Amino acid sequence: MAKVLIITGDAAEDLEVMYPYQRLLEEGYEAHIAAPSAKKLQFVVHDFVEGFDTYTEKPGHTWAADVAFSDVNPDEYAALVVPGGRAPEYIRGDRDVQEIVRHFADAGKPIAALCHGPLVLAAAGVLKGRESSAYPACAHDVESGGGTWVDSEAHVDQNLVTGRAWPDHPAWMREFMKVLRAAAPAD
Repeated sequence: MAKVLIITGDAAEDLEVMYPYQRLLEEGYEAHIAAPSAKKLQFVVHDFVEGFDTYTEKPGHTWAADVAFSDVNPDEYAALVVPGGRAPEYIRGDRDVQEIVRHFADAGKPIAALCHGPLVLAAAGVLKGRESSAYPACAHDVESGGGTWVDSEAHVDQNLVTGRAWPDHPAWMREFMKVLRAAAPAD
């Protein structure tokens, strides 16, 4: 069974971790969640509330990480998923995370990133010359990382599939599953 790695941490957007995790299982893939340490993570729910200039944050589900970043062997995984939320803001500076991301990019393995997830790709230096969607407020970060920001619910640039936020899940995962199935069938 092909394995897919999801890299995240506390304050990740609940839906952006759980939807791809469950979708991968549904398709017959084994999904592992990696975080700064193998512990129970606290996810959050972001939503727009009238009167606020930006999204609000509420506690979401808790979920155990399977493995710490430092213990990940990226050779064991066929693909990478980078959810959004606030987790990308602090995991992007982790040296192990950057090495993991570069492994997938250098090997041409499928990578899916959503919302603030492309912050991690930019920090790892893998967006140079690439196109990436992301949460619109992250457009500057994508461009500072050498990429071109694209306003798309499911932008495909070779092995990289990106989207803006959790409302893009259906289109984003539909395109990612096409790329993943072609590169690494589930069985």
